[in-house]
Amino acid sequence: MHTKQQKYAQKAYEHSVGITEKYKEKDDPYRQKYGSMSHKLPLLIRKSGLAQALAFVQAKQEDAYNDLLDHLAEAIAWPEATDGAALAQKSRNENLDRYILLTRRVSDALIWYKRFAESVLDVKPTDDVPEGDDS
Repeated sequence: MHTKQQKYAQKAYEHSVGITEKYKEKDDPYRQKYGSMSHKLPLLIRKSGLAQALAFVQAKQEDAYNDLLDHLAEAIAWPEATDGAALAQKSRNENLDRYILLTRRVSDALIWYKRFAESVLDVKPTDDVPEGDDS
């Protein structure tokens, strides 16, 4: 049996390795955006709350950001939150106790995405990230 932290670490690692295999260049915009948002999202959640932070990321309409939300949904395995859009909806509709638990789980998973953004994707928190098209 594995702990939640081990499960989050495994999923984050799998997702990060998958990105490095698909986007081999360190300076690929998709890879940079995914890694950058992995660093920024925990702070956004702490400052604005989960629902507002997820809505902000969705509003950007970037493939890399949407994939990060999808990956988070997969990692935390929240009931009926099978992708990033459903995760964002759950964050808006859960009662307070469940919202707090959901926030904690997303934040716990993001620790691993942030770590692997730096170690596997080689995206540092201070790296400049291009805005706009993912291509």
